[in-house]
Amino acid sequence: MFDLDNVVETEVEVDDLEEVVMGLIINSGQARSLAYGALKKAKQGDFAGAKEMMNQSRTALNEAHLVQTKLIEGDQGEGKTKVSLVLVHAQDHLMTSMLARELVTELIELHEKMDK
Repeated sequence: MFDLDNVVETEVEVDDLEEVVMGLIINSGQARSLAYGALKKAKQGDFAGAKEMMNQSRTALNEAHLVQTKLIEGDQGEGKTKVSLVLVHAQDHLMTSMLARELVTELIELHEKMDK
């Protein structure tokens, strides 16, 4: 069982962690918003516009993933990074954005097939 009374304080500065968290939230939120914007374009029959927005969404998601990767590398599986509720929330944003992109991709493909 995880011993909450003996958690070692981390070496990560609070300001640095806040920057990481904001990077995750902003970039993953942007990726999700762009994906849903792409779906809206696909519903209107603008598949070129939808593809462009999905490319932008991928770029934003890649940025969020890079932030996450740096966080994981800094921790090195040793529990160096202080895990806060805000950090968990940021990770949740990233995962839901990844899922949204996958589902929106499928929906756009269906709209495109129905349009033909």
